[in-house]
Amino acid sequence: MERHTDRKPTILIVDDTPDNIAMLSSLLNSTYRTKAATTGEKALQLAGSDNAPDLILLDIMMPGMDGYEVCRRLTQDPKTADIPVIFLTGRSDVEGEQKGLELGAVDYITKPFSPPIVVSRIRTHLQLKNVRDFLKDKSEFLEKEVARRTREVSTIQDVTMVAMGSLAETRDNETGNHIRRSQYYVKVLADRMKDYPRFKEYLTLETIELLYKSAPLHDIGKVGIPDHILLKPGKLTPEEFDIMKTHTTLGRDAIMTAEKQLDSPTSFLRVAREIAWSHHEKWDGTGYPQGLSEDETPVSGRLMALADVYDALISKRVYKSAFTHEKAVSIIQEGSGNHFDPAIVEAFLDISDRFREIAQKYSDS
Repeated sequence: MERHTDRKPTILIVDDTPDNIAMLSSLLNSTYRTKAATTGEKALQLAGSDNAPDLILLDIMMPGMDGYEVCRRLTQDPKTADIPVIFLTGRSDVEGEQKGLELGAVDYITKPFSPPIVVSRIRTHLQLKNVRDFLKDKSEFLEKEVARRTREVSTIQDVTMVAMGSLAETRDNETGNHIRRSQYYVKVLADRMKDYPRFKEYLTLETIELLYKSAPLHDIGKVGIPDHILLKPGKLTPEEFDIMKTHTTLGRDAIMTAEKQLDSPTSFLRVAREIAWSHHEKWDGTGYPQGLSEDETPVSGRLMALADVYDALISKRVYKSAFTHEKAVSIIQEGSGNHFDPAIVEAFLDISDRFREIAQKYSDS
């Protein structure tokens, strides 16, 4: 069985004179496969076929479509643009050669030509084409590999965040779908606010995606709170509440420990760390753990604060019944300017129905 691992390159000879085609074919047939076209239209048809040539020898002076127009169409068509074109013509003026090269030809040989020169030029340009093709294939492979690795890293990041966030959920048997709801609350809030002048620079599409992915880690620090406090069915004592409040710093420290393992100046966990540490801060400075006020609290923490409170209000707990959506909206509106950033409350009121939809879609029941 014949093997074609060493396929001969194909040369397309375009010339309206049969004797010229016969002479060139005789010169090249020992090394290359040859095809012929006596018109520009036929040349374009053969060049655009599934069995495209590896190189084209193109005459200029032809009836109908001349060689210049053929070259122009070849270089403008993505399917044939990479096929090297060598003008082989009786036109020897400088202007003609300049025009041919400007149209995209790789070489220009005048008739009468020297056969060794033609063979040498063809060999050189085929070698250059092979190098270009190799580099193009390599580049495409590397682009696909980078895209694959990027998707893989992104998936690992997502899984890591959800897995870490689920640790906190397992400690508190009443949170249910709280993590998922909070993700979507934060995302719709950020989407609504991304064009606000105060927030436009921060709320890029990349940051909004990070906010969505980071939200599950907002209560990761609860893994360090003793069961008798975390699971207490009644109201916490002041001393117990002081311990409960440490879940913010515990969460920050846990995420910082993970960040130290990453050799990157800007970790994808940065937003998660901000949220874990600051989502209990209040606009008027009465929150914890640092008592930050107004813009001192990161935007991520301010967004999470509203999302967290809304979900706590509409959720049933052993120590309280679930509030209606309308009651939760009213309480949050009352908290504008003291508990919450007024701009975030404004955005929330604009899209509060979206919060209701999310709560219903991912309800604990």
